[in-house]
Amino acid sequence: MFAGTGTALITPFGKDRKIDEEALRRLVNFQEENGVDVLIPCGSTGESATLSHEEHIHVIEIVRDEAKKAKILAGAGSNSTSEAVMLSKGAEDLGVDGILSISPYYIKPTQEGLYQHYKAIQEAIDIPVIVYNVPGRTSTNVNVDTILRLAELPGIAGVKEASGNFSQIMDILANKPADFEVLSGDDGLTLGLLCLGADGVISVASNCCPGLLSNMVRSARSGDVSTAREIHERLLPLFSALFCESNPIPIKYAMGRMGFGDGVPRLPLTELSDRGKAILDPVLDSLGL
Repeated sequence: MFAGTGTALITPFGKDRKIDEEALRRLVNFQEENGVDVLIPCGSTGESATLSHEEHIHVIEIVRDEAKKAKILAGAGSNSTSEAVMLSKGAEDLGVDGILSISPYYIKPTQEGLYQHYKAIQEAIDIPVIVYNVPGRTSTNVNVDTILRLAELPGIAGVKEASGNFSQIMDILANKPADFEVLSGDDGLTLGLLCLGADGVISVASNCCPGLLSNMVRSARSGDVSTAREIHERLLPLFSALFCESNPIPIKYAMGRMGFGDGVPRLPLTELSDRGKAILDPVLDSLGL
């Protein structure tokens, strides 16, 4: 359902730190014009943690209203199960295609707690849920056994894997149900995971270079690994530079250079440092961004 190239959209802000709705609408069009299959508003890259509930739902609504062909996978996670259910229901009411739900952060639930958390979410809504496993942000890994157990639930459609653990992801790919999607959560690992049988990516870099990312993913999925590898190698410096500081600080700066918002995130995230700009600017220039 969510295979191919997905973009974890930034939330553009103006200098008043309010949502720049016009820039967000242009960003949706820019993504679709360059072949992106899935749009993901209000994920980590979209600064969901600093959006009020009203802003969160409004961003999803803008993306849904502006999108003409891409599927909408709305970020709706929380470390509180009741809050995750509330956000998921709100997104469902807007008519999105599915929910991306980050595993509960900070509180470090057990594997049984993780299972019950996602079970409650999928029971509360009638659209698919993609589990988002990113232990570097949550401090808790959703392990292979839990992922495969969740895959048996009717509402759990796949996983965005950002553990960086190839062994874990290969175990999931080897043992998952046929209709359970595995999506890369790391731009730099995407080509390798596609060659192992993954279904697509939820990308940070595709905010600024959606055409190249889409071409890379399409090429890999169609068996043209040579073309995919050429694009991958061209983009490797960007994949690295976009994490010279905490995401989404660098990608917000890059998108500000391109005219999508003012390039500055909300506190406690800060503007990209001069050192970060010295790393990222040459890479953006080399790609014509």
